[in-house]
Amino acid sequence: MTEIPLASARRIIRKSGAIRISADADAELAKLMEEHALVLAREARKLSAHAGRKTVTGHDIRMAAEILK
Repeated sequence: MTEIPLASARRIIRKSGAIRISADADAELAKLMEEHALVLAREARKLSAHAGRKTVTGHDIRMAAEILK
């Protein structure tokens, strides 16, 4: 089970323009989003540690996203 609510994943799929969504699509999207978020958060944590901080900032998250492109 993921931390991301299935209803939120379903809303994201609908926002993409999907009219019909299979029963497992929201669960799969939530799983993949969580996996990506964990990788992103780990990279952001490394960046904050490198800067000598214990606090992860929004800037760290953005930089991590750029690095992981």
